[in-house]
Parts: sequence; C-alpha cells; structure tokens
Amino acid sequence: MRENIISVRQFSVLIAFYTVGTTILIIPGGLATDAKQDAWIASIVGVASMLLVVLLYNSLSKRIPNMSLVQYSDVLFGKWAGKAVSLLLVFFSFIGTATLLFYVGNFMTTQVMPDTPIQFINMLFMSIVVMGLRLGLETLARAAEIFFPWFVLLFFVLFLFLMPEIELQKMQPVLENGTKPILKAALSLVATASFTQIVLLMIIPVHVSNPDKARKAYYIATMIGGVFIILVTFLCISVLGVDTTSRNMYPSYALTKKISIGHFVERIESLMAGLWFMSIYFKMTLYFYGCTIGIAQMLKLKDYRPLCLPLGMIVVVFSLVVYPNVTYMARWDSTVYIPYAATVGLLLPLLMLVFSKVKGRRRRQAKLPR
Repeated sequence: MRENIISVRQFSVLIAFYTVGTTILIIPGGLATDAKQDAWIASIVGVASMLLVVLLYNSLSKRIPNMSLVQYSDVLFGKWAGKAVSLLLVFFSFIGTATLLFYVGNFMTTQVMPDTPIQFINMLFMSIVVMGLRLGLETLARAAEIFFPWFVLLFFVLFLFLMPEIELQKMQPVLENGTKPILKAALSLVATASFTQIVLLMIIPVHVSNPDKARKAYYIATMIGGVFIILVTFLCISVLGVDTTSRNMYPSYALTKKISIGHFVERIESLMAGLWFMSIYFKMTLYFYGCTIGIAQMLKLKDYRPLCLPLGMIVVVFSLVVYPNVTYMARWDSTVYIPYAATVGLLLPLLMLVFSKVKGRRRRQAKLPR
C-alpha cells in the first residue's frame, strides 16, 4: 500500500480541493446566519485560524515515521488503545463520506433534478468515488492536477460576471454586532474546512515524495483554498444580501442566478454546481480513502482495494439515513458538529502530539549514560 507516491504539487492540489470541499456552496449561509453582514470578515478570520490547525498537523506529521496515522496510533498508544483511536479515525472518515454523499443527493433532488430519487443519485456518485479510489491515490492526484486549472478558470469567469452586481452598501454597517458573532462563525468554518483534514495524515508523510516540502506547501494550498471561500462569501453578502444568504441553503448556487450579461449570458448556475462537484468529489474520495485504508491496516491486509466496493455500498445505504431530514441536518450542523469535529480534528492530534513528545523524551533519557 506504500507504492502510491504523489508529488508535492499533487498533494497541494488535493489540499486546495479538500479545503474548498463543501464550503464553496454551503458555508456562506452559515457564516451569514452567525455574523450577518460581517460574514466576509468571519471568513478571513476563519482562514487565518485554519493555518494554526495546519501548524498542528504539520507538527504531528514530523513525529510520524514512514507510516499512516492509523499505524502510528498503534505504535504510540499500544495495541488496544491504539486500535480504539484507529477505530475513531475510521468512523470519522466513514461518517464524513456518508454526510457528503447526502449533501450531493439533497442538492441534486432539491435544485437540479427534483423528480429523480435520491437513491439513484447517491449510487451513481458513489460509484465514481469507488472507481477513482480503486485506481489508486496516484491516479486521483493526477486527475486533481488536471481539473484544478479548470476550476480556477471557471471560478474567475463567474467572479467577473458577478462584479457588476456587487453592492457594497449591503456589507454595512461593519462590526455592528461586535466580534463575538464573527468568532463563532469563524469557528464553524474551521470545523468544516480544517478539522476534517486530519484524514490527510493518512497521506502525509507516507505517500508524499518529499514530506518536508509538502509541509510548506500545505500552508500555501490552505491559503489558496481559503481565498476561494473568502471570495464566495464576499460575493454572497455583497450581491444577495444578508437575508437571502442566511435563508438559502445553497446561497452560492442562488448567487449565480443573478448573472445577466446583456440578457444573453444568463442561467449559468450549472457552472457553480460543476465547481462544487469537482471539489466535493475529491474531498469525498479522500474521506473514503481514509476509511478504507484505515480498515485495511487495522486488519493487516496487503491491499485496500477489495474493501472499496462493499464499503461503498454501505456508505450509500448510510447516506440515506444519516440525516432523517434537512431540519435535522441543520440542527446537527449548528449544535453537534463543531464539538464532534473539534474532538477528532483538534483534541486528538493535540493528545497524540503530547504523547509523542513525552515518549520521545523518555526514550532519550533512557539512552543517556548513568
């Protein structure tokens, strides 16, 4: 399973796609709900905070030898405690895959193809995820490398088309409600876009050609993904306004409906949907990669590929029941998700880093001559 080695540039592209992920379509609504017209400020604070999370993950990855996070947990905590931590990481990746698949199906059935059953959409999209994962991490990284320039180009075109619709007065007054709502909104962004990146420690350092350069590129790629989030949030607030952004489940999709150039270039919201499908595909596949390879390593299998299809079928079924309805989803995301993501994506790596340093110090003291 260590034969899949990707370059630093490919790793950076995957990080950028993973950072954008679901946020480009969903997160502006949540930011506007908490921070109102200051949502664009909250997005900047959130992206800056994400760099601190990257610092934590980079610090932990430096202490991991040539193995994945699941394998390292066994070395660090021992057989039984390590298996419990590995199971937690696998479960986190599995739940993440199922929830993202629900987002895809819900978006398609509510916005694009309302007469199509969600089961068929989920099965179709998951089949592509399974196909990509079976081809291997290298193939997935090369595909991301091909799609990323198109992603940037389409986003730039949408931004240019929306510039005439910008009304800066919709962003006023600035800091009307103080800094507390901004910090709350920023925390939700960090939980969605950054705490989930603990899954990427299944790739770095073991599957990256130059881990030291990859750690430096990690910051840059996170900033690149953060720029997309900031620009989308800025456009939603300045074009749609606070009320429309906060009330709409997919404000970015509604944003592109405002494009009208000479009554000729209109109704191109499918471009935004295409951008979202690109980013969520790579994020979902990396989630699913963390789940499958984690199980394979826990079971001491030589290859993870035989697990892809059966696990994919389980994910499809679970995606239909993970959220009973949209109301439940909104309540879960606003109340439970942030503590849940912080436990796995912040507290767990902090604990592993502390244990690693303590264990390393004891090992050095044991080697000193008495």
